[in-house]
Amino acid sequence: MPIRPYVSSDREAVVALSLRAWEPVFVSIKEALDLTLYQHFFPDWRESQQKSVEEVMADANMHVWVAEEDGQIAGFTAIAIRSAEMGEIYMIAVDPSFQGRRVGSQLTRHSTDWMREQGVPVAMVETGADPGHAQARRTYERNGFKQWPAARYFKLLT
Repeated sequence: MPIRPYVSSDREAVVALSLRAWEPVFVSIKEALDLTLYQHFFPDWRESQQKSVEEVMADANMHVWVAEEDGQIAGFTAIAIRSAEMGEIYMIAVDPSFQGRRVGSQLTRHSTDWMREQGVPVAMVETGADPGHAQARRTYERNGFKQWPAARYFKLLT
């Protein structure tokens, strides 16, 4: 599957596939979090996620690519170089109609190959521990990423 640099005319398709791809993730997050915390963080997850994707695509410090098949965007990745020591796969999504076809692995490998070409020795990606992120975790592990165990706790104070 060809992977090419993102162009501004991809914007609508990338946002749409992102919302389709992340819908089950937000269902899982809602089940994992206390409802009041979920509503605090995500009063309208579609709106906030669309804004996040649009900001990433417009950020000159992000390097964005799309995977394409038969003229249709199957997925995308956004990479940030955080320092001379580390690059981050900041955002990655695969359209549900292309999931299970190794598009996520192709985008992950493309991202790490590109970081290596930039001279970055370490790649990082962060994802959720909830069931909705299980496929993402499998993709990263299959591509050689090792988990750094961490615990992040939240408490709503209002």
